[in-house]
Amino acid sequence: MKTLLAALLFLSATAFAASSLYDFTMPALNGSPTPLTGFKGKVVLVVNVASQCGYTPQYEGLQALYTKFKDQGFVIAGFPANNFGGQEPGTNQEIGAFCRSKYGVTFPMFSKISVKGADQAPLYKFLTDKSANPKTGGEIQWNFTKFLVDREGRVIQRFEPAVEPQSKELVTALESTLKK
Repeated sequence: MKTLLAALLFLSATAFAASSLYDFTMPALNGSPTPLTGFKGKVVLVVNVASQCGYTPQYEGLQALYTKFKDQGFVIAGFPANNFGGQEPGTNQEIGAFCRSKYGVTFPMFSKISVKGADQAPLYKFLTDKSANPKTGGEIQWNFTKFLVDREGRVIQRFEPAVEPQSKELVTALESTLKK
């Protein structure tokens, strides 16, 4: 019976092809399931983050970006990941405390996930899938990779870690997307 249930779950998961960010429910830092349909109508920046990375100071720029544009329908979704050099070793509680105390983060943060490899979270399978997202797909190379998602839940642009949150390139793309 257990094997049958596992097979059915596998088949339903593989038969389901995500078409937007809204097709996912992810656990918040406190563990509560958070349907990403709650972001419908907003422009979203999805970022895999880490607390002990050379790019960790980008939290400051991400928070500034969120503060500046949140009233225009913008949100950032932070996904802690420990895939690169063990740079996010903390618990969800520790991650949340660090983000609030060190960088004043108020944008939504989610539970720690895997963004690549055999245990890759389904959301990141979708984000990096070249057939679903030909312009932005491809394996995550490091922490602080950013995906810009339009108001319909479609991934429209990808920014690699070295692109600062307040860079002209990212801000221009964000402003353009917010106007649509």
